[in-house]
Amino acid sequence: MQRSWRARGVAAVAFAAMLVGIAGQAHAQTEAPFIVTVALDGVVDPIIADHITATIDRARNDGAEAVLLTIDTPGGLGSAMDQIDEAILNSPVPVIGYVAPSGARAASAGAFILLSCPVAAMAPGTNVGASTPIGLSGGDLANKVTNDAAAKMRTIAETYGRNVDVAETFVTEAASITADEALADNVIDEIAPTADQLLQQLDGTTVKLGTGTSVTLRTAGATMQDAPLGGFLGFLHALIDPNIAFIFFWLGLGLLVLELIVPGHIFSGTLGTLMLIIAFVSFGVLPVRIIGIALLVLSVIAFIVELKVPGFGIWGSIAIVSLLLGGWFLYDRSGGVEVSPPILIGVAVGAGLFFGLVVAKALAIRHQPPVQLRPIVGAAGIALTPVTASTGLVRVSAEEWQAVSPGGEVAAGSPIHVTALDGLVLTVEPAPSEHTPARDPAPASEGGNQA
Repeated sequence: MQRSWRARGVAAVAFAAMLVGIAGQAHAQTEAPFIVTVALDGVVDPIIADHITATIDRARNDGAEAVLLTIDTPGGLGSAMDQIDEAILNSPVPVIGYVAPSGARAASAGAFILLSCPVAAMAPGTNVGASTPIGLSGGDLANKVTNDAAAKMRTIAETYGRNVDVAETFVTEAASITADEALADNVIDEIAPTADQLLQQLDGTTVKLGTGTSVTLRTAGATMQDAPLGGFLGFLHALIDPNIAFIFFWLGLGLLVLELIVPGHIFSGTLGTLMLIIAFVSFGVLPVRIIGIALLVLSVIAFIVELKVPGFGIWGSIAIVSLLLGGWFLYDRSGGVEVSPPILIGVAVGAGLFFGLVVAKALAIRHQPPVQLRPIVGAAGIALTPVTASTGLVRVSAEEWQAVSPGGEVAAGSPIHVTALDGLVLTVEPAPSEHTPARDPAPASEGGNQA
């Protein structure tokens, strides 16, 4: 009897488990798929690398159908690129790389990241390539570094059966090709004008992952879950920008020069140092040319020399030309990283005004003799308020001074003469008149004789 109850209990549990399994399977079959979207916009730096890696991990844990990685980047730091590539190649969730919108590019590190994706797609009017490693000097790095990058590009292309030879030219020849050329050369898999159309095209497609397994995509009608970078991290990521780095570097130099010319302005020195730190952090990620930095430093030196010469002469011209050339040659332009021409011209104009007005005025203040050494005693002025033996305000040599008049009150508006200086308080007296006015005749007595 006891065995009979046990058998019935086991059967009931098994039946219940079967029902739960059937229900779960039905739920899994009817549940709408979702895709996590994340953007690689701007420079490839550690901030965006951590964000993309975390997004891929979250998509795996949440059971996402795929990750849609939208790419528009001029390139960036090699270590950050390696971190993203590794996360994509080892992800059990397929990552769809999509260069968009029209006008976007996957240059330098961006080309490696795009080709690391199981699905590589581009919008019309985009380009990919220009992945030659660039050093601080702006030239190619040692051959072993370039060869290593070329080998990595070949390995990534072979993983998904793409055109190895064309992909390798991104590194060895700094080649850059359009979306149509990339599709025709079997470098990418799809061209689509929008993300929605791309997902429609990919629905039902079986793709090979970097891990070697294959999955069939269910992307039609999938819901999109955006993974934004966030306010503070987005702000830090935005600071690593070619234009901002250029502005911060040159303005930081200018503020430090102002601090050296007029010591004691803690704000200008602190702000200048902070800007230079941000600029150098950005330079560590961007393809910077040492010739560009040298020309920018030369422009600051030339502006300082110009301040020693009356008028706006040869050194001022050298400063402006050096600034324009420094901004133009600051970055390796083959990967699409450059200073925007309007910003370059704006900074040049602002620099001329800054050194011609602000710094020149600060330099004049520094060279102005101390108050105690100025010929203030004996100078003439005017009383702005009544000047008594204890208080008063006068204007002498276009400056306002506290003043006293021990010899008697001086009326407001009266000319005065400085007789002594005690600290910052003047001792004054009424200025002597050049002509003593004639006395008015005494009025006739009302009771006098009349004719």
